[in-house]
Amino acid sequence: MKNENSRNTIIFIVCSALILGIYYFTVLRPQAERRAMQQRAHAEQSQSADNAARTALSPQAPTFVTNRAQALSSAARVPIQSGTLKGSLSLQGGRIDDLFLTDYREVQDKPAPVELFRPQGMQNAYFAQFGWTGPNVPGGVPGPNTVWRLTNGATLTPATPVTLTWDNGQGLRFTRVVSVDDKYVFSVQDTVQNLGTQAITIAPYGSVQRLGVPQAAGSSHIVHEGAIGTFGKPGEYRTVQKKYKDWLKEPRIENASTGGWLGVTDKYWLAALLPPQNEAVETEFRVRENGGAQQLEANVLGATRTVQPGGTATETQRLFAGVKRAEVLKSYEQSLNLPRFVYAIDWGMFWFLTRPIFWVLENVYGLVGSFGVAILALTVIVKLIMFPLANNAYASMSKMRNLQPKMEEIKKKFKDDPQKQQQETMALYQREKINPVAGCLPLVLQIPVFYALYKVLTVTIEMRHQPFLGFIHDLSARDPSSIWNLFGLIPWDPAAAPLIGGLLAGPLHLGLLAIAYGLTMWLQTAMNPPAADPVQRQIFQFMPLVFTFIMAPFAAGLLVYWAWSNILTILQQYVIMHRYKAENPIDAFFARFKKSPA
Repeated sequence: MKNENSRNTIIFIVCSALILGIYYFTVLRPQAERRAMQQRAHAEQSQSADNAARTALSPQAPTFVTNRAQALSSAARVPIQSGTLKGSLSLQGGRIDDLFLTDYREVQDKPAPVELFRPQGMQNAYFAQFGWTGPNVPGGVPGPNTVWRLTNGATLTPATPVTLTWDNGQGLRFTRVVSVDDKYVFSVQDTVQNLGTQAITIAPYGSVQRLGVPQAAGSSHIVHEGAIGTFGKPGEYRTVQKKYKDWLKEPRIENASTGGWLGVTDKYWLAALLPPQNEAVETEFRVRENGGAQQLEANVLGATRTVQPGGTATETQRLFAGVKRAEVLKSYEQSLNLPRFVYAIDWGMFWFLTRPIFWVLENVYGLVGSFGVAILALTVIVKLIMFPLANNAYASMSKMRNLQPKMEEIKKKFKDDPQKQQQETMALYQREKINPVAGCLPLVLQIPVFYALYKVLTVTIEMRHQPFLGFIHDLSARDPSSIWNLFGLIPWDPAAAPLIGGLLAGPLHLGLLAIAYGLTMWLQTAMNPPAADPVQRQIFQFMPLVFTFIMAPFAAGLLVYWAWSNILTILQQYVIMHRYKAENPIDAFFARFKKSPA
């Protein structure tokens, strides 16, 4: 019996450690890092102010304008307007640096669209630029400060490209035609015409640049944010990722590639350079110092070419600037022959589960029109797949529950001989054809599914801002209801409570879904056979309360999945326990309401 108790303890520890590990890496650690980032930012601001007060001769931090209109007014611009994008292109440098995604909102209940690119002059400027590079070119090539002339078109739309020109005054004429499709891809066709008397050697380049990392970016361990790209050659492409914090520590990462793509990704949004897929290119992720700030760059350099007098050279590059929606990325992957472009979405190490789960959710959503209902349907599908294994497990558990009196007899009979207890108990299991570890196996197998679903709800834009059950406005966010204001019946914000507001809105926050999860977990635990060891029994009884608080901060969609999964498990266990005439807490509960015979 002692060995059996030890084995049960090990099983319990393994199951608990897996769930606690997920909780630590997806909730506690990101929260700690966000607090650390805020403290560092506050310390840096205080240090900067202190330095400025001590001496005016010390190096000054860069100054930024806070008014977007002021930043946009520094150069003439060409408006951008498509079905999914709006913004403008700067004639200074020919940069695409002012861009909003019109189909998405920063905050669900506010009309402001998601900002992707931000012009120079503002904090965390973010933009893409293209051009030529070449040493010793007479008159030079157009650079970041070159002012182009608009020679054709007025507004960049899917139907109306615009043409920019610049003459370097020494025989070189540069022409740029910028177009945009009805989704998220810009095409930049650069042409250089050599009207001089000397041959020139130049190479095309593209660059996505971000000045510093926004405070909210890169704080989650489960979502990749930072540098991303796919490099290699046909049949041998690989995807490279560097989170912002790791990128800042490695100032230059180079890769040679035939085609491929690279860029900067946030949780839902991506800016990626798409070079010609049949061309050998040099790529780099780079960090430079720019006016006291760190400038992160994703750069691509095309093949060098020589342009003879009277000749021309043309290069067409593309820029994806938009949302990481699976079907959109897949369509570009196919139409532009982009390798592994759908892996711009961080499917994670369980991609073989994450992608099928997403496929099921997306297709069921298309049928029912609700992602919440799709999650319920997915839970049923998972249960059906695991039904044979779970059925055997719950049958074994019901038999073990019926064997409790016999096991107690063995324990009393051989109370001074633990080895004999173990032998007799195992012989009893063999006679009754019971697997004592079968009960934990379905839980262990569901943990990768749980993690994969968490990944899907966290990284896929399709789940963002999806409502369910009226009070849930976003299945990818935590349950907004709270027990501390009776789920909204009391007009009071628990976060505003003096001294304990942070606790009530943080670690002690309990929504309706978390409570439903805790209750179903408690009932499921009560239906399992009790542990032989009293200490283990008390621990198992206490765990539903612990995991209720652990699960409370998770996405509402996850709690919907887990609570509904518990309900289906309870129903399955109840049917099996009735089949084997095993005592169960549901029948015991209703028996209390029956009248005693006279």
